[in-house]
Amino acid sequence: MSTPSAIESFLTQHRIHEVECVIPDMTGIARGKILPRDLFLAAGEMRIPKSVLLNTVNGQQPDNGPFVGDTDPDMVCIPDGSTARVVPWAAESVAVVIHDCQEWDGSPVQISPRGVLRRVLKLYEARGWTPVVAPEMEFYLVARQQNPHEPLQPPLGRTGKPEAGRQSYSIDAVNDFDPFLLELSNFCQQHQLGVETLIHEAGPGQLEINFSHGNALDLADRVFLFKRTVRETALRHGIFATFMAKPMEQEPGSAMHIHQSILDAEGNNLFSLPDGSASPHFSQCIAGLQTYIPQLMPMFAPYVNSYRRLAPFMSAPINVRWGHDNRTCGIRIPKSNPANRRVENRVPGVDVNPYLAMAATLTCCYLGLTEGLQPSAATTDSAWNVSHELPRHLEDAIAAMRACGPVREVLGDGFVDAFCAVKELEYATYNRVISSWEREHLLLLV
Repeated sequence: MSTPSAIESFLTQHRIHEVECVIPDMTGIARGKILPRDLFLAAGEMRIPKSVLLNTVNGQQPDNGPFVGDTDPDMVCIPDGSTARVVPWAAESVAVVIHDCQEWDGSPVQISPRGVLRRVLKLYEARGWTPVVAPEMEFYLVARQQNPHEPLQPPLGRTGKPEAGRQSYSIDAVNDFDPFLLELSNFCQQHQLGVETLIHEAGPGQLEINFSHGNALDLADRVFLFKRTVRETALRHGIFATFMAKPMEQEPGSAMHIHQSILDAEGNNLFSLPDGSASPHFSQCIAGLQTYIPQLMPMFAPYVNSYRRLAPFMSAPINVRWGHDNRTCGIRIPKSNPANRRVENRVPGVDVNPYLAMAATLTCCYLGLTEGLQPSAATTDSAWNVSHELPRHLEDAIAAMRACGPVREVLGDGFVDAFCAVKELEYATYNRVISSWEREHLLLLV
C-alpha cells in the first residue's frame, strides 16, 4: 500500500478524520504533525525542520549547523503508505502514517534513523541478501509517581498487592495484570503489530513480548509503534509503562534481544549449507558481532542508564562471547533446525531507537561477512566471570564509535557525527546533575 490512491482508500475505508504524520528522531520519539484527512491527502508530504531529528531525550539540540546547515532548513517527509494504521485508543477515527525524510532533491536525509536503516538494507540488497529479524521486548509496569527523586515501585494488580520476589515465567503473575494485558492485546491486534508470545520476566511487573520474525524495516516500525501502544494502554489503567534499561536498582534491566538471520537470493538461509551444517557465513556474522558490537554501543546502549543494566550476574551481558543456547553470552545461538539457524544479539537494551539498533546489529553482521572475519571459539560454560568486553560508560562508547572507520563507511560520516553529538550533549547534561548518592555520602564526610 505505497501509492497515494492506496492511502486514500485506507483512510476512506476506516473513515479517518485526522492523520498523525510521524517520523522517529534520534531517540526514537515520534515527531511530526497532526493533519485533517483532506489536508493530508492534498499536501502529499509533510515539511518539518531537519533539526528536529537532532533533539536529545530532554529536548535540547547540539550545534546543528554542521549537520543541517546554518539556515535551519526544512526537509520533505514522504508518507510510507505501508505503515498506515488506525490508532486504536483515539477517541475519534485517527490514523498514523510513518514518513521517510528526504532532501529537496529527493535524496535521503543522512541523519534520519529510518533512512540509516534503509541505507544498511540496501547494502544487503546489493549482494542479493535479505536480513530477517525478530525482536524481544522487555518492559516494566510501575505505579504512577510524580517525584523523580523517589524510587519506582511495582503497581498494584488485581489482588490489590504489589508483586513480591522474583516471578519469572509465572502465569499467575501475568494474570494479575489481565485488564491491562487484554486491552494491550486488542490494541496490538488493531494496530497490526504482529506480537506473539507474552512472558513474565524476573523483575516485579516486568513483562516480555516477542514479535514474529520478518523484514527489518517493518519490525523497526512495529517496535516504534508498540512502545507508544504500551505506554498509552498503561495510562488508561492508571499505571506507567517504562522502557528504561534499568528502572529499579535491585532488579534486572530490560533488553531488546534481536534474533537475526539472512536469506539468499533463492530464499535459503545463508547461515546453513545444503547438508544442514553451519556455513562460513554463519561464523563470519558471529565474528562481525564480536568485533563491532563494542564499536556501536551508543546505538545498543544509548543513555547513561543503559550501562547500569550491563552488569555482572544481572542477566545482561558484559561480554561478546558466543555459545550455543548459552544465555550468559552476549551472542547466543538458539537451538533450531538448519532453515531457522540464527544469531541472537543479547546486548541491546529496550531503551534503544529500534531503527538504529536494527541498523547497528545488521552492520556488525555485514562487516563480518564482507571482511571475512573469524570468531573466537564457542563458550561452552558460563561467561558470567568474563571481564568487561564492552565500554562501561557512555562517554567511552561515543569515543569508540566516532573512531571506527568501517562503521563510518557503512552508516555515513554525517550520521555518525550527528548521532554522537546528540549523545555527547545528553551525557554532558546528565553530568551536571548532583545525585542523591553524592549528597548522602559526600556532603558532610569529605
